[in-house]
Amino acid sequence: MSKIKKIGYGKLWLPLAIVLLLLINGLASLYHARIDLTNEKRFTLSGSTKTILKNIDDRIQIDVFLKGEFPSGFKKLANSTQETLQEFKEIAGADFQFNFISPDETVEGTDVQYGDTLSTLGMYPINLKSQLKAGEQQQLVYPVALVRYKGEVIPVDLYSGNKTFITPAELNSAEALMEFKFADAINKLSQTSKPMIAYSTGNGEPGDVRTYDLANNVLLKDYNLKTLNLNTQPFIPDTFKLLIIVKPTQAFTDEEKLKIDQFVMRGGKLLIFMDKLEAELDSLRIKNEVVAYDRNLELNDLLFKYGARINNDLVMDLQCDFLPFDINGNGQLEFLHWNYFPLFETKSNHIINKNVGLVSGRFVNSIDTIEAEGIKKTILLSSSSNTKTVATPALISGKENVNAPEDESFKKANIPVAVLMEGKFQSLFNNRLPKVMLDSLQDYGIIYQPQCIVDNKIIVVADGDIVLNSVYKNEPMPMGMNPFTTGSQYEYQFANKEFLQNCIGYLIDQSGLLDTKAKEYTLRVLDSKKINAQKNSWQLVNIVLPILVIIFFAVLYQWWRKRKYTRKYSVPLKTI
Repeated sequence: MSKIKKIGYGKLWLPLAIVLLLLINGLASLYHARIDLTNEKRFTLSGSTKTILKNIDDRIQIDVFLKGEFPSGFKKLANSTQETLQEFKEIAGADFQFNFISPDETVEGTDVQYGDTLSTLGMYPINLKSQLKAGEQQQLVYPVALVRYKGEVIPVDLYSGNKTFITPAELNSAEALMEFKFADAINKLSQTSKPMIAYSTGNGEPGDVRTYDLANNVLLKDYNLKTLNLNTQPFIPDTFKLLIIVKPTQAFTDEEKLKIDQFVMRGGKLLIFMDKLEAELDSLRIKNEVVAYDRNLELNDLLFKYGARINNDLVMDLQCDFLPFDINGNGQLEFLHWNYFPLFETKSNHIINKNVGLVSGRFVNSIDTIEAEGIKKTILLSSSSNTKTVATPALISGKENVNAPEDESFKKANIPVAVLMEGKFQSLFNNRLPKVMLDSLQDYGIIYQPQCIVDNKIIVVADGDIVLNSVYKNEPMPMGMNPFTTGSQYEYQFANKEFLQNCIGYLIDQSGLLDTKAKEYTLRVLDSKKINAQKNSWQLVNIVLPILVIIFFAVLYQWWRKRKYTRKYSVPLKTI
């Protein structure tokens, strides 16, 4: 009986093993799991992303235009995109669909190529020459994706550079931001209502073409934007989540400051971009010199009460943008550093400024933080280690850049120019509110609050030009671009818009996605010196060691078989 069982088992083991393997593969195709052993949890989606994906209640389609034969950098970008979207699909389920499309393919039902459609949406390609199997070929690469949900579409830029070769650092940065970009697009598409933002007017704030990028590409795109005149509006309604004040030029009255103050006390967020001094480049171009003087905006006491003070000075930095100058007086322009246009390299000490590039400023003031009980202050932007300040009244002259600045005079470092304040702010009008102003509040059913009813947030930036755009050939430019370097080797778009978006997002965003954006991907680059020194040794190990391992196990297996079967089938000789 035991022999029959052994024969049966011997015949059945192979079909059983095949069925078991098929079952395991079937389950693996339906359910995926992996263990993330990286220190920064590189391959783990954040909790906020998972929450957004689980709340999807309709089909979502993502088209990625990275299909084709590309150089290694763009291939890796495509692979990383596919891995990220596959992780999204694991959480979202069958409603989440994605596919990769070549820009050369035509849109279904038309004879229009996808590449032409993307260009009309403002998503322009990178023109590169690739060494393919057929030889050298010129390609237009679109490192972009389109997210479609409930009839709406949002483009996602997977690689913000415009170079034909992606460096390891740029690829690492693109991979670090990929989860945030897709999750942010899905979150915006799935929102039933947009948060309301008030743009302050009535105190000389700009409302012309300089605010085109701010209004159309940031505020109106993601928020419900309304203008609010503090002169005529009796109070700031609580329906607004945020009040933005950009580059005011006229003084604020006590009545206007009371409206701002009580809006903050009731939980409204405040974002201020302010030039304390009157200093404009247009005046400098006409006269070649201008005196910077105090605008007397009368906001010192309000900001001081909250914990900040904008100083009557200008920050001059050796780390700065360029301007063209006529050095020899013959009309031939030469690009020189202009120390009044500092470039702020963020310290990545907060979610707002983490993974943000250089932010450009113009005629920037310094900020001091003031002791305020219970208020936490975080410096968001500060100067480089080679800075100086000039006090008002300051004479700014175009002749300053004819001679190179003296480095020894730029001795100051890390001068704050933007600060975040958090906590329960005290009202400026506590114990000093006139009865007339108190009655005006009560007439509209507003109860005066001497302190914030909840923890609140305020951001103050000592430069009003950071969020304004320039105009080039009668066309508005993106914020963070210098019109004087357009078309030159110094042309560059700085991260002003990204900094602004992060500020607004941190102040009023409830999704927690900024935590996802602040993820750090550690770039682990091989040591080229060690590679060259140990190249032969590792080649020998990679070639010889596997062969030795195979030989070892072959010998061990033969020894085991010989030992096992020699004992089992050995029969003692019988004597006759």
